[in-house]
Amino acid sequence: MRDCSKQTQFLWNCVAALTMFFVAGAHAQAGGTCQPRSDGSNPCPVALHTPESRPLSAMAQIGKAMFYDTALSGSGRLSCASCHDPANHYGPSGVAAVFLGGTDMKSQGRRAVPSLMYLERQPAFSIGPDDPLAETAPQIQAASATASHGPKSAANTAASAANLVPQGGLFWDGRADTFQQQAAGPLYDPVEMASTRERVLERLNHAPYTDALKQLAGISGEKSPEFLLDEAMFALSRYQVEEKDFHPYSSKFDSWLEGRAKFTSLERRGYLLFNDPEKGNCAACHVDTPQANGLPPLFTDHQYEALGAPRNLDILMNRDASHYDLGVCDAQSAGRKALASYCGMFATPTLRNSATRRVFFHNGVFHSLDKVLEFYALRDIDPARFYGRDSSGNVRAYDDLPQQYRTNLDTTDAPLDRKPGDQPGISEDERAAIIAFLKTLTDRHVTTGHGAP
Repeated sequence: MRDCSKQTQFLWNCVAALTMFFVAGAHAQAGGTCQPRSDGSNPCPVALHTPESRPLSAMAQIGKAMFYDTALSGSGRLSCASCHDPANHYGPSGVAAVFLGGTDMKSQGRRAVPSLMYLERQPAFSIGPDDPLAETAPQIQAASATASHGPKSAANTAASAANLVPQGGLFWDGRADTFQQQAAGPLYDPVEMASTRERVLERLNHAPYTDALKQLAGISGEKSPEFLLDEAMFALSRYQVEEKDFHPYSSKFDSWLEGRAKFTSLERRGYLLFNDPEKGNCAACHVDTPQANGLPPLFTDHQYEALGAPRNLDILMNRDASHYDLGVCDAQSAGRKALASYCGMFATPTLRNSATRRVFFHNGVFHSLDKVLEFYALRDIDPARFYGRDSSGNVRAYDDLPQQYRTNLDTTDAPLDRKPGDQPGISEDERAAIIAFLKTLTDRHVTTGHGAP
């Protein structure tokens, strides 16, 4: 099996490893002379290194056709693009917490649909030191149930280097390392595309792109159905790698980094709050500084956090009181024991294009950035805003995480370091300013005309 996305990720990881040394310095600059000027301009413009627009290869063109092909699904009505809508930055277009799929199109998905954008530099899943100077990916290590969590700061992301943290991988729980694995997951999931190996092979042998696929698969594709399937997944992977719409870096923020745009006064304030370790502290996890070689920031550190998102009863399986979705630890064999200190942790997504989303967190419990930031600011100050009550009227805080795993919750990093009676780390008007900044991360001029072939 050819694994193009793994090769691409390896190359990106090598580049990233050689340049991570400079990230801490870039963060220091963000708090010093490189703060936005009073007129919103950038005093330290950089030349960003972004993917070039090129014609798709023959294999990527096949992948594109497959991306929009509903006949690959068990219902004959779902394609990759049905959930990952290119008109909405390859994320969900509706407001439902989860998508409906299955052979009857009535089965609920298990989690909110993530965007497929900006995944080209995602490292493989691992658990190891939170060390920005590391030059090799850490190996998966057993985790103590009492593992400590050092604070993470937007001013110095290296401060938490003593932590052993889950990092990398695709999906909310990191269960896939490559685009090929990612594509196969929803394709065969009975509540999503609900297809089978036999159905996919039947379509691959009778599709408009069949001749092109078989020509590229060669004799091995004719002789081996498994090889033909592998080549098809490879084609989907090539499409995600080659199509610039998946990683255009065309936002106002990218223009600001290059000195071609200015923040408004509100956007400027939001940017400073985003990077203030005592306020938003957002950049501690959603890293916003370009790398030394000009690679644009992805607004994620590729790591995982347990935030205690409220249980979403719109998801039917959550009405079973014994059911819990525990993220990282459920994606690994015997994870609830071997990786107990990571139960309840889910991936930190990119914040690029977050202002156009209507479904947030792994369970889609929130539907606006206002509510997300309110949760960050008031989770432990006013939990009744977010969590239900038991039969005695007591607030059931952290109601989607079993008691034995609640030590995994992030309660040390601002603004989640508050207690009842404290003032919020970020006020309502400060949250509005941060949202104004987040809107500068929305890509412009995305070529949605690259739709179904």
